[in-house]
This record gives sequence, structure tokens and C-alpha cells, in this order.
Amino acid sequence: MKISEVVDKTGLEALTGWEDEEVTGVYISDMVSDIITGATGCGLLLTLQTHKSLIAAANLVDVGSVVFAHGKRPPADVVELADKAGIALFSTPADTWSYAAKLFDLGMR
Repeated sequence: MKISEVVDKTGLEALTGWEDEEVTGVYISDMVSDIITGATGCGLLLTLQTHKSLIAAANLVDVGSVVFAHGKRPPADVVELADKAGIALFSTPADTWSYAAKLFDLGMR
């Protein structure tokens, strides 16, 4: 599924520019160490964390998009870092569980 379909079907708010890439999988975590060891090759990361270390971890394992749950928004320096790394940032007002359920209903794993 393309990220444009995920955005349209789940109502994501784009926080950065983004390319319409294929989402190869979903990973959910708030721990940077867990992301580094578990999100390799994942297309979309769902999290509550909004700090620079999260972007560094996502970049390390080639995550293409990060979705912040609970309407969280990262500070400007994090958005700038994500732009430089080519990582798209999105926000959803949904809690992590509810948004994960939406992704599951779309057939994403």
C-alpha cells in the first residue's frame, strides 16, 4: 500500500513533505533501542516520541515514515532533521492502539 492511501484512509496530517512510497510494514514502539533492533526495513513507525534520537534511529533502519499518535508534533529541529534524512512525518489525533487497529483493518502488518 502506498503512503498516500494510508494518509487518505486514516486521516493523517502531514508535518513534512513526502514521497508516495510503498509502505512495506508497520512497527510500533516508543523505545529507540527497540526501533533499532526491530524496525529494519519497516515502512511506517508509529510512536509517541518526538525527539531527534527517534529520527536518527528511523534513519538507521530505513524507516520511510513516522506517525506520531495522540496529536503529538515534534519540535522544529526534529522536523528539519527528518527532512534532511528524507523521513516523512505525520500526526494522528488517535491513540496508538486505535491507530494500529486502523492499519490492521487496512491489511497492514
